[in-house]
Amino acid sequence: MPQVIRSPLRALTFRRLLRGGRPNDAGRLPRYAGFFLLGAAAIWAPLTGYLQTAPLRYSSEMSLILPGAGASASVNLSEIGQASSYADSPYASSAISPTVTYQRLIGADRILDSAAERLGIARRSFWAPRVELIDQTGMIQIRITGVSPEDAQARGDALLDAFFAEIDALREDELTVRETGGVGAIEDYRASVAATRVQIETLQRETGLISAAQYDELVSETNALARRLATQRTALQEQTEAVRALESALDVTPQIAAATLRLHADSEFAALIEEMSAQAAALAEAESRFGPNHPVVLDARAGHGATRDMARLRAATVTGLADAHVAQLDLAPIGGRAALLADLVELSSLRQGLAAEVASLEERLAADEARIAALLTPAAQLEDLQRDFQVAEAVFASAMARAETTKSDRYASYPLVQVLENPSLPQGPSSPRTKLAMAAGIAATMMLLFGLLLGWLRRPLIDKLIVRAEPE
Repeated sequence: MPQVIRSPLRALTFRRLLRGGRPNDAGRLPRYAGFFLLGAAAIWAPLTGYLQTAPLRYSSEMSLILPGAGASASVNLSEIGQASSYADSPYASSAISPTVTYQRLIGADRILDSAAERLGIARRSFWAPRVELIDQTGMIQIRITGVSPEDAQARGDALLDAFFAEIDALREDELTVRETGGVGAIEDYRASVAATRVQIETLQRETGLISAAQYDELVSETNALARRLATQRTALQEQTEAVRALESALDVTPQIAAATLRLHADSEFAALIEEMSAQAAALAEAESRFGPNHPVVLDARAGHGATRDMARLRAATVTGLADAHVAQLDLAPIGGRAALLADLVELSSLRQGLAAEVASLEERLAADEARIAALLTPAAQLEDLQRDFQVAEAVFASAMARAETTKSDRYASYPLVQVLENPSLPQGPSSPRTKLAMAAGIAATMMLLFGLLLGWLRRPLIDKLIVRAEPE
């Protein structure tokens, strides 16, 4: 029977292409070798071309750190109030991360534009830095690429300078906005203080009342005056009772007692009294010896009357009293009654002094009570105005102090950031990475070999899967 020779193209059927040939079929080896050579060329040709043509790049690294402590400031103003300013730690809020903020700011276009301008190069030639945040720390790692080690380090310095300049500008702008925003409120506070001061001055000028303390002092003085008046009234009553007792005992008024003492102190009157006493003795003797109309008795009575008239005339001259009051004078020698008359005169003088003092105190008390009643409403108004003035002044001073303290709080919105590591000087190129490229080529070649090995052994693997899938 003649042998049928199959055509090679006909022998390569779809089933054979899908399942492959036998593992021990050496005729398949050229095809696999060709696929390997083509795949290896596709892998190594681009890698070799990249390593041969890629320009050298150098990376400079630097580190920034944000201190975690907050800052506070407090100002105590004597008798006015207190102003305080407190900046929380940058990590106190879970909603805002300053490191993320700074990460975005470092890569901002205006930072890169400023850095490129500092170096005098075009913006497109200043490549964007790579910014990484270190977990659980306040550190920011920055890597920037240059065409040479010195260029990479210079780019890092320029980037830091632009970043810190922008941070300072943002802080200054924040302080300016705060100060500008507080100017209106401070002016309102100042106007309130001035208006309240004008009201106080007007009320003081109209009423003469300087302060509420002055009104309280006036009330205290009036109360003390009332107590003093009550005491003096009691003393006057006691003194009046004493004078009345002496008047009743002596049966003489204080005025007559004073005139009697002054009269008996006159030497001429004393001589007349002695003469009148002698005439009275002679009259008594004549009346005892003779009848009432006897010439001797009449002469003695005439002598006694003349002496008595002279004594009364002298009494009127010395005392200045009218005839009706002179008749009330005791022209006889006063003897031991002088002390009682002197006491009566002294007590009467004290009583008159107390009466005058009581009258003066009553007048003053009435005037003070009238003034207190008139100043009651103005005093309450003045106290309210002074309280409002103190509050307005305290608010104004606190606002001024707060405005001053906020100037020192530069790190409230943009926390303090420090350079932990300055831009480094690269010791070798960071791109292209020859070792990494070689490792990638070798790994790709190994995967190609592994894929071809799976293609070589696919028939027994597929047959085994088909047998498992057939039902028993």
